[in-house]
Amino acid sequence: MKKPTPYTVSARLYDLISFEWPVYGAGRSTAISLLDLAPGSHVLDMGCGTGLNFPLLQRQIGPRGSITGVDASAQMLAQARQRADSAGWSNVTLIEADATAVNPAALTPHQRFDAAIATYALSLMPTWQTALLTMISATRPGGQIAVVDMRTPTGAAAVWTPLARLACRLGRSDIEAHPWSDMPQRLARVRSASVRGGHIQIRVGSVGRDGDSVPERDAALDPPRQR
Repeated sequence: MKKPTPYTVSARLYDLISFEWPVYGAGRSTAISLLDLAPGSHVLDMGCGTGLNFPLLQRQIGPRGSITGVDASAQMLAQARQRADSAGWSNVTLIEADATAVNPAALTPHQRFDAAIATYALSLMPTWQTALLTMISATRPGGQIAVVDMRTPTGAAAVWTPLARLACRLGRSDIEAHPWSDMPQRLARVRSASVRGGHIQIRVGSVGRDGDSVPERDAALDPPRQR
């Protein structure tokens, strides 16, 4: 019997209960803005869920580009397919797979992606490092990797820490995972941003010519705070 994912029951309600508008949408929009994808780009969305990244990605890549969404939950993918079909996006491919076990070659039968993104997904995975390496392997040299995930708020926003921890616990995310931490060793020119009092961390880096690590790292890039 197939093991249920955390969102087997809540997939249909996910967009309503995920605090997308007041909190977590800011991380998606910041990351995709930093990617600044060219029209016609091909993007891997690892742990795509219900496809909340799709509208923002489509605005950049256009109909000549494509999105390949990967998720372990058939129920979440059903919502993603409904989103794509309702919008008339024929350039979306959905794959039901465990991001920590899928073969990168199975995701890119013809050519590697121009970019890969994971938003609030890696912290759900005990072996998120494997999923990150798969994203890198599936992306062409010079392509971009974006990771958006959570940590405890800092500074004045630390007062919201109990609520942030509760939200992560309900979603079965590990707020202490910090899955962006391997990116400076794996990618070149890693740019960083944070929103919502540091609760949401964004990293975007480039795949090196050897497909692995390049030592250069940019200073932090913090866009204007989103409210």
